[in-house]
Amino acid sequence: MIRRIQAPLTEEIARSLKAGDRVLLTGTIFTARDAGHKRLAETISGGGKLPLLLRDAVIFYVGPTPARPGEVIGSAGPTTSYRMDPYTPLLLAHGLRGMIGKGFRSREVIEAMKEHGAVYFAAVGGAGALLAERITAAEVIAYEDLGAEALRRLEVRDFPLVVAIDSTGRDLYREGPAAYLRQREQNIAKGGRS
Repeated sequence: MIRRIQAPLTEEIARSLKAGDRVLLTGTIFTARDAGHKRLAETISGGGKLPLLLRDAVIFYVGPTPARPGEVIGSAGPTTSYRMDPYTPLLLAHGLRGMIGKGFRSREVIEAMKEHGAVYFAAVGGAGALLAERITAAEVIAYEDLGAEALRRLEVRDFPLVVAIDSTGRDLYREGPAAYLRQREQNIAKGGRS
């Protein structure tokens, strides 16, 4: 079953999502990578005004390629998420509700997700051109000097994601390989091949 959900993402919806759920996300999300996260964290720490409302926001870890004529955005595949981990607990404490990327997250990020009721979605790496087809509008809203890593507001429709880590801390990146190894060991024990 695929769940259709809206962004901004409420805490109630975020907490209802479970690791492994497939979702189609529609609504407003934002883009930011490590340089943008650093600036957001510095703004918070300095008591400044953020260029976006973090409460219930979803941030997509992406640095899209330039749009071709007539297109909204270029290829928009996820980047490796752990580079945002030093800044993520602070953003979660200020209302960030969802993150989209690929790869493992630190224990500190997962604990902050549990505390604040947030969710981490995985997008398929290597499918940036296909994901871009689900983006209906894109606008740079801050940090234009960062080029591809500028902060953008995106409108997405039926953006395909999988809940990789839920608000209870269940983590598909850790559970998946463990389940595979258990099955492999059972097959070997039965005289099968690995």
